[in-house]
Amino acid sequence: MAEMNDDELLDALGVEVAPLKVSSRTPREERIIAGFEDILRFHQAHGRAPLHGEDRDIFERLYAVRLDQIRKLPEAQMLLAGLDAPGLLLSGAAAASTDVDAMDEDTLLAELGIVDSLTDQNDVTVLRHVRSHVEKRAAAEEIADRTSCPDFDRFQPLFEQAERDLKSGYRMAQRFGRNASIASGDYFIVGGQLAYVAEIGETIKAPNGESDARLRVIYANGTESNLLRRSLQRALYKDETGRRLSDPGIGPLFGDAPEQDDIESGTIYVLRSLSKHPFVVEHRELIHKIGVTGGKVETRIAGAEKDATYLLADIEVVATYKLHNLNRTRLENIFHRLFSAAQIDLTIEDRFGHPVKPREWFLVPLHVIDEAVQRIRDGSITDVVYDLKSARLVGQTQQ
Repeated sequence: MAEMNDDELLDALGVEVAPLKVSSRTPREERIIAGFEDILRFHQAHGRAPLHGEDRDIFERLYAVRLDQIRKLPEAQMLLAGLDAPGLLLSGAAAASTDVDAMDEDTLLAELGIVDSLTDQNDVTVLRHVRSHVEKRAAAEEIADRTSCPDFDRFQPLFEQAERDLKSGYRMAQRFGRNASIASGDYFIVGGQLAYVAEIGETIKAPNGESDARLRVIYANGTESNLLRRSLQRALYKDETGRRLSDPGIGPLFGDAPEQDDIESGTIYVLRSLSKHPFVVEHRELIHKIGVTGGKVETRIAGAEKDATYLLADIEVVATYKLHNLNRTRLENIFHRLFSAAQIDLTIEDRFGHPVKPREWFLVPLHVIDEAVQRIRDGSITDVVYDLKSARLVGQTQQ
């Protein structure tokens, strides 16, 4: 039998040889597809298109700019039609879009991760992955893939309380670094999102020999991630807006070590308005303004009838309390937090006819304010809250 060559042998066996498929896409098209696939993965993880904004994660901002540029490419609709199931190319989903055309070329190249080539030196629409596989893995670990939090209803009240504490001054947002520890129950602001450390796993050894642990981190937008503790620390260090929320508490109001805004002695004053506004007239015995001054109360309230802060009316001083070695800002924050639910919602017109909503006026009986001052003095103020219905201070567990 004559010896057959490979093709003849395959033909005798009835085997059809399919020709090797050669990609018809240009390198430019491959880069566009690869860049769009990153955006699709972001959409799959977050359920939305990437957005612009300084409060957004750097990768999200990069994807938002990239999406804007892809939408401008005339060939993008046909090239990506089979991939664009969410309709990202057709919508203006990248809300609050930045003016990409106003960016200089270097800034845009850096934002998009574009490198010049000999053939495309001036083409700012060329999209290219410039990070190595190892770098992308490190970046992915840095931010960790976020998934939907299945039991977010457990954590939502915690976020709401933390935001109220932050607004009232009961908690402070402190620059991360001075205290770089991370413990269960800590709150952070990272990438513009409020994050809560719900769980810390067992201690493990990192490749460099140092200890680490896997965290369960819940975010205020209803997502969660399981990034490493050192990855969260790095993200907070790199984020210029990264912050730690201080533990709740009034802090040292009185002490030996002076701090900024400390005053050697001061006065808590309680004022009552003599305004003829119908609401004030009806509730005059209950409406009080609480303030702190390091000087004379008389000087502080001079010209009240011309100041919208004092309801553009004469006032009377109904109580004063002398204190020593106190921090004025912390003390005022305590009153604002304690009586925030009782702050009056009143709008008046100033001397120029402009509407003004005065702050620091509360619908609180004088005897309750007196009790609050006494509790500040003995340190028990952190044990109580103001109950609006009963108009009294009650224990934290009673509310």
